[in-house]
Amino acid sequence: MSRSPHRLSAEPEAARRAVPGLPLVVLATLAVLVTAADTYVVVLALPDILTGVGVGIDELQRATPIIGGFLLGYTATLPLLGRLADLRGRVPVLAGCLLLFAVGSLLTASATDLGLAVAGRGLQGVGAGGLVPATLALVADRWPPERRAVPLGVVGAVQEAGAVLGPLAGAAVLAVADWRAVFWLNLLLGLVLAAGVVLTGAARRPDPVGLGLLLLGGAAAGLQLAEPPALAEDVTLGLAWVPLLDGAGATTPLVLVAAAAGTALVARSLASPRGAVLPLRGVPALVREVDVVGSLLAVVALGSLVWAFAAADPATEVVAYGAVLLPLAALAAVAFWLHERRTPDPVLPLRELRPAGAWGALVVNLLVGVALVAALVDVPLFARNTTTPGDQLGAALVLLRLLVAVPVGAVAGGWLCRRVAPRVVAAAGMALAAVALWAMTGWDETSLDGAWSTVVLLAAGLGFGLAIAPVNAVLLAVTSPAVHGSVSALAVVARTVGMLVGLSLLTAVALRRFTAEVEAIGSPLTVCPGSPADCPAYDAATGAAVLTQLHTVFAGAAVAAGLAAAAALALLREGRGGR
Repeated sequence: MSRSPHRLSAEPEAARRAVPGLPLVVLATLAVLVTAADTYVVVLALPDILTGVGVGIDELQRATPIIGGFLLGYTATLPLLGRLADLRGRVPVLAGCLLLFAVGSLLTASATDLGLAVAGRGLQGVGAGGLVPATLALVADRWPPERRAVPLGVVGAVQEAGAVLGPLAGAAVLAVADWRAVFWLNLLLGLVLAAGVVLTGAARRPDPVGLGLLLLGGAAAGLQLAEPPALAEDVTLGLAWVPLLDGAGATTPLVLVAAAAGTALVARSLASPRGAVLPLRGVPALVREVDVVGSLLAVVALGSLVWAFAAADPATEVVAYGAVLLPLAALAAVAFWLHERRTPDPVLPLRELRPAGAWGALVVNLLVGVALVAALVDVPLFARNTTTPGDQLGAALVLLRLLVAVPVGAVAGGWLCRRVAPRVVAAAGMALAAVALWAMTGWDETSLDGAWSTVVLLAAGLGFGLAIAPVNAVLLAVTSPAVHGSVSALAVVARTVGMLVGLSLLTAVALRRFTAEVEAIGSPLTVCPGSPADCPAYDAATGAAVLTQLHTVFAGAAVAAGLAAAAALALLREGRGGR
């Protein structure tokens, strides 16, 4: 049974009450920037994080759960969060995701073992993932289709700017403090932004007593986890961390205060629904509206797929635990599809994806993800193997030439959509990226020293940026306002899956070609029988094999970008009938 057209096209109650104000959109966009920057900061601080949670530098393979946990939380829960944004409005989802991000930051900052760090990163991923579709839906709520391309481009630009600002901010923090300071800063920013979202976007004034209980409980729990030495080691103040019952760590005064405040907050929210901090009285109705079975199947399908690619070692395998995870993902996806066709209130609006512009936007985003991840990973690899050997900072600066152009392209793409058909803008952008990536297949050991390489990198970044606003604009134009959160979540899922799958497949193909090249060279004994220990010919041949490997990835990325350009031109139609 499919959902009735009337219910499907009706805007959610929160959206009908008021069009979101510009301050709320600004705060939501800043939240996207903070969480996007966090992803790149963590990559920079990862060795210090592992050491801080008891993982040796010789056990870097154990870092997979920290990265994979974030990706798992970010991707697997997106359909549910997008649906919640449609059912209960954008503000509760934005505020809730920011609080989850803050709690995850707290857990990570106070982690002393790998398990707590992984749990914290997973919560950060859930919070960060839900912010993007809710923010895109906010833009669609405020601006009509003919005017929303520019603000969509701004949101896309801010999100991509995280890749530029993240490492810079992380380096600045790490220069004056340790890695935990990064997550304490995330905690502060998450709480401030959540408060700002609630105050600017709530339909009614929040209950001050409830807010006080929330702050009291949160502060007590945060102090218990953080255990700052200046307080915990004080003769008097340190008693707050001493259990009242011997051997029972959960009986410290701070834990008891947090538990009492939490219990009082729950009771207050149930008794005073108007302005309640926790909308608990609406939970039973929400559970009836949310497709719980479909949500769980989506989490299993996406989670299995993400972990299969995120946990894989590209040097030895395309997917990890493929014999288990890929069949599980396939079975869950089939079950999800069958279930969604029968349920009256699906978690994903499959019937809304019938216009070519809707499913075409997902296809384009998938292909963009494949091409983009190849550039993000292999440009710095190329630099480290040619002009900046062993210099991580130098390689990052080379990649920066590409990254700085992406936000510029995102804003320019939104502006161009006012004058040119979005499908033309997106196709031109991805065609430009394809040409730039193909030009990289001809780079040699000295190419990055010349000015032409900068032109190529800027062109690639500009091309990727140009496609951001048109794809989102068409997707939101051909779908109903009632499902804008859900379809925006699907767009993020498509790009993320494209990045994961593209990285594994392109790397696997390139490594096989590298292996074949190396086997064809032979050993130093055969190449330089007189001086095998000092064999410039062998070193040069091996270096050429490495370049062949990197050129293969660039070629694959160029093909993906070219396919994205063709798909954009053919599919990104703005009419609901796909015209």
